[in-house]
Amino acid sequence: MNKFVYGTFAYKYELIRENRKTLSLTVMPDMSLIVKCPLKADAERIEIFLKKKWFWLEKQLNFFRKFQKRVYKKEYVSGESFLYLGRQYQLIVKRAKEDRVSLQNGKLVFSTTESVSDGTHSRIYINAWYNRRSREIFKERYEEVFDKFDYDYRPRLEIKKMQKRWGSYTRGRSIILNPLLVHASKDCIDYVITHELCHIKHKNHDKNFYKLLNSKYPKWEKIKDKLELRLA
Repeated sequence: MNKFVYGTFAYKYELIRENRKTLSLTVMPDMSLIVKCPLKADAERIEIFLKKKWFWLEKQLNFFRKFQKRVYKKEYVSGESFLYLGRQYQLIVKRAKEDRVSLQNGKLVFSTTESVSDGTHSRIYINAWYNRRSREIFKERYEEVFDKFDYDYRPRLEIKKMQKRWGSYTRGRSIILNPLLVHASKDCIDYVITHELCHIKHKNHDKNFYKLLNSKYPKWEKIKDKLELRLA
């Protein structure tokens, strides 16, 4: 693990050397940092690059700090805000004769047979609703994006929690998506799927990979920034 110090700020990052000409910095959902650089890039070049990216880096980290609190520390009671497909929805919990989650007039409504203050009960049903929606939406988006490629086989689609990635392509011919992507807008989901499908043809992030990515998803950089900076 490498270390970068800028004023009173200190960061640890993973350094990956590749056959490439430029440097890149990625902030992962768990706030870990990955720097990719050319094989012969020296420490001075890497430090200069990181200093230039410092303001952007802090914006990313600040977002993910807020996002982690928003996603993982919910009480699941009325008034809380939940992300779904790039939009914020206020949660409304109300008593009913059956348990049901639905979207109504810009609200995320949980009709519950238990007390409206029973966050544990609400969490179970709301998370189950998110899981169902992620399976349905990811399948729909995957089928549409896959049609843009001319591959002679279709990797199976899997959904799996990942701390450091939005998506992944395994050599065992699977495309894996992070379930948290259901919080993002559909163009962000499409970008992640496109990115991983490009890895079928090009394993590394070299010029050929980005040439293919540009052809399948023009202006993908703006969508990537939207995903990483504010999750739509």
